[in-house]
Amino acid sequence: MSAPDFVDLPDLASESLGGAALLANDDFFAEKENLLKAHEAEGRDLAFTDKGQWMDGWETRRRREPGHDWCVVRLGLPGVIRGVVVDTTWFRGNFPERCALEATALTGPLDLHALQTATWVELVPEAALRGDAKNHFAVSDPRRFTHVRLNIFPDGGVARLRVHGEVVPDWTRLRAHGGLVDLAALENGAHVLACSDMFFGSRHHLIKPGRPVNMGDGWQTRRRRGPGHDWSLVRLAAPGTLQRLEVDTTHFKGNAPGRCLIEACVGARDAKADALQGWRTVVDSPLQPHTRHLFDEALRRVGPVTHLRLSVFPDGGVARLRAWGELDEAPDAALTKLNGLAPEAATAAFLSVCGARRWAEAMTASRPFEDVPALLRIAEARWWKLGDADFREAFAAHPRIGDKKGGAWSAQEQSGAAAAARDTLGRLQAQNDAYFDRHGFIFIVCATGKAADEMLALLDARLPKDTAEEVRTAAEEQANITRLRLRKWLKENA
Repeated sequence: MSAPDFVDLPDLASESLGGAALLANDDFFAEKENLLKAHEAEGRDLAFTDKGQWMDGWETRRRREPGHDWCVVRLGLPGVIRGVVVDTTWFRGNFPERCALEATALTGPLDLHALQTATWVELVPEAALRGDAKNHFAVSDPRRFTHVRLNIFPDGGVARLRVHGEVVPDWTRLRAHGGLVDLAALENGAHVLACSDMFFGSRHHLIKPGRPVNMGDGWQTRRRRGPGHDWSLVRLAAPGTLQRLEVDTTHFKGNAPGRCLIEACVGARDAKADALQGWRTVVDSPLQPHTRHLFDEALRRVGPVTHLRLSVFPDGGVARLRAWGELDEAPDAALTKLNGLAPEAATAAFLSVCGARRWAEAMTASRPFEDVPALLRIAEARWWKLGDADFREAFAAHPRIGDKKGGAWSAQEQSGAAAAARDTLGRLQAQNDAYFDRHGFIFIVCATGKAADEMLALLDARLPKDTAEEVRTAAEEQANITRLRLRKWLKENA
């Protein structure tokens, strides 16, 4: 029986892409980490550990009580899951009877904490498993997920878990700071649509994260014995204007291509490889073995593009293809509005964000801003050119923590204090008074996401500090507040 089409998609859970088996209720006979190894499961007859038969997979002890076993996996690359392979290779008399798969989407770096309250979605309902076999399950849920949980019933061993899908990055975070983006990176959502041959190495290796670990960690074709050449076609993560390309032949010492040609075009995201037209040459260069070839000045300028075609002559191996560029995006409506305000109105808008007048006037004079990252970058640069008097002016525009007289933004930012107990609010007020008496300005903290007890602890810790040090600390908090409020202004005026 042929494998389903989804197995041609990248394995989002592979340890080679950063996948990790975080938690399992049991892995007595074989470690959960084996589930995500990139290579096929190995078999060793009559090989034993002090716990039993050596098995290349995850294996739990024989269950003697009700329930089932499970393992939670953080995907190396979050995305839309199109299909799952529960591989029981070499597990013949000890595989689970059934399995099920759930998924969740978490944000923030502390996923072990977030997992305690995660909401799980069923992707694969409980289904029978075959032993010593690759069990395929298609998935139709279109949502983006970051973690999966494999449930096995009641116990047993699984050699590998493959979670095939399409990478969906956090574009808000990618766009937040501006600058160049690797448009050909798998982790950013690029995809190798097709290639002429990949006998020795998968085409998907071409755009994997990180440096290649060996020759097997790249795209490599068989030796060509006839006319022609080999090629690989990449759909970029998003439309963009190329600024620098890299063709990396690291580890390919006796089998690197002699030359490469890179072409680019504009096409629909769902276009098939053979339907793309209008190819324009961007790089045509000889290649050397075991070398990272960087092309910037030699890069031909062809405008925004969506696809790249790497041709190698006549054959051989390439470890990585990188394509750094600027995202091609529509103008931000709110930023356009800000750029077009009369000077007095613009200064008033900036003063609503930060109460330092010299900062607001400097921001008004800095218009027009090219994009949102430029706005945020310039805002911080202008802030740190100010002096203590300006900082104190900005501090004075804030209500005290727990004071309900501030505006809507202050109320949102201090929502953690609104629900505090009366004694906590009373202590906040008392310590605020003590802080003002000592330092001459109110206590400033970026309150977004902080509970009242957390803010009180910060206030207690900062109260006895030197005033000059506190001015600097408060200015750093104000820089964070300003950045958040600029984003709020843009959102409200979109």
